[in-house]
Amino acid sequence: MGVVVPLDEERARSQNAIAQLQALVAKDMEDVNEFIRERMSSEVPMIPELASHLINSGGKRLRPMLTIAASHICGYKGQDHIKLAASVEFLHTATLLHDDVVDESNLRRGQKTARMLWGNQASVLVGDFLLGRAFRLMVETKSLRALEIIANAASVIAEGEVMQLAAAKDTGTTEDAYMRVIQAKTAALFAAAAEVGAVIAQRGGSEAAALESYGRNLGIAFQLVDDALDYGGRAASLGKNVGDDFREGKITLPVVLAFRRGDAQERGFWQRTLQEGDQKDGDLEHATHLMTKHGAIEDTITRARHYGAIAKDALAIFPDSPYRQALIDVVDFCISRTY
Repeated sequence: MGVVVPLDEERARSQNAIAQLQALVAKDMEDVNEFIRERMSSEVPMIPELASHLINSGGKRLRPMLTIAASHICGYKGQDHIKLAASVEFLHTATLLHDDVVDESNLRRGQKTARMLWGNQASVLVGDFLLGRAFRLMVETKSLRALEIIANAASVIAEGEVMQLAAAKDTGTTEDAYMRVIQAKTAALFAAAAEVGAVIAQRGGSEAAALESYGRNLGIAFQLVDDALDYGGRAASLGKNVGDDFREGKITLPVVLAFRRGDAQERGFWQRTLQEGDQKDGDLEHATHLMTKHGAIEDTITRARHYGAIAKDALAIFPDSPYRQALIDVVDFCISRTY
């Protein structure tokens, strides 16, 4: 049975934070969603059918909302931020389709994954289709710098996934090595989503760098919380099966901390269950017990708060505004989220 991370007060405050951001970008996000529906269309029926399954499955569209909010905090008045936000969502969706195949995942956001419904081959190919759509939208903005940022993020994300694959089931993974993985596979897209908002507003230099830093550190905090939730969350609100990382043999930060702090017998447990893949009834519960014993979940959340604080500080160069406050508050939402 999972140990629920004690974040009740932060959770209550955070729900208003995401609602505030959603309200501020609501009109633009309607346009983003329309672009997504339009550009998902294809004469091959399986493509929009499969893509719609994931895109319409209840995600909060946080990454494209960052692009919209970042453009507004920089005073942008045009329409190309809509195309960039849609590009970010297409890229994100493509990576989810590919990830679910690599991880052999059966559940995402409380629903069967696309690979379970259409198969691995279709999921990979539709993911490729969405990547193509993302780059086409970016080209339409005629911003070479925005294209460069998002294209680089796509490359870094792929590198991160390969790094994670290479480190899979390796209980000798260090915290530094794991942080490099999540900076690539998760934080890179958050960073790009925020930075292109400044770029499309022709705000380079310190403002673009500040938003890149905000997004990158927010992304790190987001992933660390996700790692903790896999052992300390509730299945109904997590959007996936609690313990999926454990069953898949993933080495996440809570595992790294528990392994390093454990004795020889405890390390043997991690090697049997994760490295050798020999899992028995009750092993997930014992894994959670060891993490609680060594403070691994709590310390993972502490690290998430640290990166969240860096993200907030990065916004200090911007004048006070509803968008700046919403972006600051979203950090608390991401750290205390329960989905």
